[in-house]
Amino acid sequence: MTRRGALLFAAMCVIWGIPYLLIKVAVEDLSPSMLVLARTAIAAVILLPIALARRELRPLLPHWLPLLAFAAIEIALPWVLLGAAETEISSSLTALLIATVPLVATVIALTTGEREKPEAQTVLGLLLGMAGVAAIVGVNVEGGVVPIVEVVLVAVCYAVGPVILQRWLAHLPALGVIAASLALTAVAYVPIVAVGSTGEEPSANAVGAVLGLAIVCTALAFLLFFALIAEVGPVRATVITYVNPAVAAILGVLILDEHFTVGMGLGFVLVLAGSVLATQPGLARRVARRPALDAAT
Repeated sequence: MTRRGALLFAAMCVIWGIPYLLIKVAVEDLSPSMLVLARTAIAAVILLPIALARRELRPLLPHWLPLLAFAAIEIALPWVLLGAAETEISSSLTALLIATVPLVATVIALTTGEREKPEAQTVLGLLLGMAGVAAIVGVNVEGGVVPIVEVVLVAVCYAVGPVILQRWLAHLPALGVIAASLALTAVAYVPIVAVGSTGEEPSANAVGAVLGLAIVCTALAFLLFFALIAEVGPVRATVITYVNPAVAAILGVLILDEHFTVGMGLGFVLVLAGSVLATQPGLARRVARRPALDAAT
């Protein structure tokens, strides 16, 4: 890996580990819907002109239906669920549970299409992953069952989104797809926020969190991530998804003083080990994991 590639890799490990912390701060004052609208609108304002200058928007027009589906599954639904979940549970727990995305993607790959018989290594990986999730959640769920279910649904969305991307949108310009998806999500949330708005002024911390999410963790992050893919390739770039949750957990403990148990740490290790085993080479080609977009929470 070149020095530039290493710097881009390190930057993305940190940048896509930060969103969980910022979401936790933002939802103290903003509704999850308002957070999604603000984040996507600001990021779209930044990325749309770049995509337009690169002529990456016009090719999307004939493919508006899968684009809408991708925007809904990859951004609109999971981002509001993340915000809702983090009103009840810690950013650390949320991030560690999101680490199960490769396992969910593996299950989807095994139960759709050709429905191949799983190898022993894959089964072992899934079992380790399930044990890891049990250890992360623990016996006492801090915020109840609902936020855990919400995060699980986010993981499912992040596993399904790549399928839509690879089957119907893979031949289209990546930045154009992301910019358009952000814009579509922002437009969809305008009436939702208008109906539920309380008119209360957010705190400076919440505003700063939104700006960080939109500018750094979304707009800048995607530009850097596409540069990383060009530098090291999509396969090596996806490794950041195994580092992001650890970064998020560390930030949650250090900055938000969140509680981190031995079980959570052990569970994260088991989830990572299970992901590596479950996505072994024979199946990995079928596990629809486009360049790590699930990390962009």
